[in-house]
Order: sequence, then structure tokens, then C-alpha cells
Amino acid sequence: MRSYLIQEISELDMPKLMEAITREAYKIPVDGLFWIILPENLLSVEQKEHRDCGPHYLAIEAGEDWFKLELLVRCEAKLRCDCISYCNPGQREFMINYLDQLIRNQDVRV
Repeated sequence: MRSYLIQEISELDMPKLMEAITREAYKIPVDGLFWIILPENLLSVEQKEHRDCGPHYLAIEAGEDWFKLELLVRCEAKLRCDCISYCNPGQREFMINYLDQLIRNQDVRV
């Protein structure tokens, strides 16, 4: 799995980040796992054509002192489909910036 990992977050900062990401998440399917929907304008042609599969999202997993952004675009309606794929460069850049900004907005240094 390709992913973007931020680790060694202080135990004082982690609760702030968990609260912020909980507010931002589309869905929290299990403890420590968050779904963030990709904006429509960033979807690939195939993802746009597969509206019935959507929404398309990326998962962010949280641990004791880390966040891991999985770089696989998934869809809510199906486990297997051609619209499920690794991020294209625009999607990857957007989501990494999204997570970095979420952390900066909480005045957390990592």
C-alpha cells in the first residue's frame, strides 16, 4: 500500500488532531479510521463516470502518535471496481496538502 505517514506526534497534540479530523471526516467506519471525500474536480474521468460507486474517498488511519494517509482512492458502494485506483498526481498533492493543513491549523509541529 502506498501511503503518506506523519509520526512522532506529541501526546499533547494528538487529541487536538483527532478532534479536528473527526469534524472533517465524511465517515468514521471504525475507531481510528477516517474517510475524506475527494472533491469532484479532482476525480479521474473514470471516477466521474462511476457516480453510482461514489463518493470516492481516501482513508486516513490514526495511531497512538501518527497519521497515515493511504493513497488509494476508494469508493463507498463497491469493494472492487475499475474506478478504485492509486491517486493521480493531482489527487495525491491535494490530499497531502489537506492533511498537512489540518495539522498546521491546530498549531502542531511535526
